[in-house]
Amino acid sequence: MEIRIGIIHTGRELSFETATPSDEVRAQIAAALEQSTAHVSFTDVKGNSYIVPTANLAYIELGTEESRRVGFVA
Repeated sequence: MEIRIGIIHTGRELSFETATPSDEVRAQIAAALEQSTAHVSFTDVKGNSYIVPTANLAYIELGTEESRRVGFVA
């Protein structure tokens, strides 16, 4: 699943793919915002970690969990 995060006062967005299910990511973000946690962390499919301050979140876009098709479509 692809995650795109907009950060306030930053011209670019943070974009990466993760193997974590969208429901789990959504719950993690909601819990961090409700509890006023300073940071929320994510791990991508390559094992890289991203720590984002919750106070500077502009938006978070969660992509679909659909697997990519390989080959030709008939």
